[in-house]
This record gives sequence, structure tokens and C-alpha cells, in this order.
Amino acid sequence: MSLAHEVSFAIDERIFNEGGKADRFWVIHTGTVALDVHVPGRGAAVVENLGAGALLGWSWLVPPRHWHLGAQAASPVRAYEFDAAAVLQLCENDPELKQALWTYVAAVIAGRLRSARVRLLDLYAPHGAGEVP
Repeated sequence: MSLAHEVSFAIDERIFNEGGKADRFWVIHTGTVALDVHVPGRGAAVVENLGAGALLGWSWLVPPRHWHLGAQAASPVRAYEFDAAAVLQLCENDPELKQALWTYVAAVIAGRLRSARVRLLDLYAPHGAGEVP
């Protein structure tokens, strides 16, 4: 937390766009952020809503460090912002921190992929996502 500083986003404020440079991340303190994916011919589709305690942004950890999704404040948001380069440097000096961070972020990525898949199937598949056996 010594690397964090508090930021806020107004309702409907765009936080980042898919494909943009990912050089920071946030932990949401209050409010809701909608993650979206650009769907050609249809615009942005919300794939998940994040609330208090959620990690916003993981693309900074994986080269080429460009956002895989977009994010917009769905309500007023307060969050703790971290500079990715500073965190990566800290991880290089602390292998235990690096391992813990990678393990946590991998679980976040897996959850986001599941959510995106289900939401996109609900939106665009003929019969919705249904239950996966």
C-alpha cells in the first residue's frame, strides 16, 4: 500500500480503453466499474461489473502490456491506484511477493475469462450460455 495513492472516477468516466497502454492498476475501494469488450458492429458489451475490493486491471503484468478490456465507472468510484512499473520493480526484489502476486492475478484472469464467456454467450448465442457441465 505504500505505493498506492487514492483516485476517484465520476459516474460514466472512462478509466481505460481496450488496446490502450496498461501501465497502472487499481483496487476498488467504493463504487462499481463496468468491464467491457468491443464487439464489431455492435459497440461495447459489458462483460462484468466490479465492486469494492476488486482488482481493476491485470494487463500491465503481461507483455505487451495493453488493456484486454475497457473499463468505465458505473457509479462514483474511489480506488487505490498503483504504478505498474514500481510494483514490478518491487516484485523483482521480493520473489515471495512476485509469486503471491502472480498467483492472485492468475485467479483474477481466470474468473474474468469465465465471466466474459458467459456474458457474451448470454448476449449473442441463440439459446444463451446455459449451464456448463
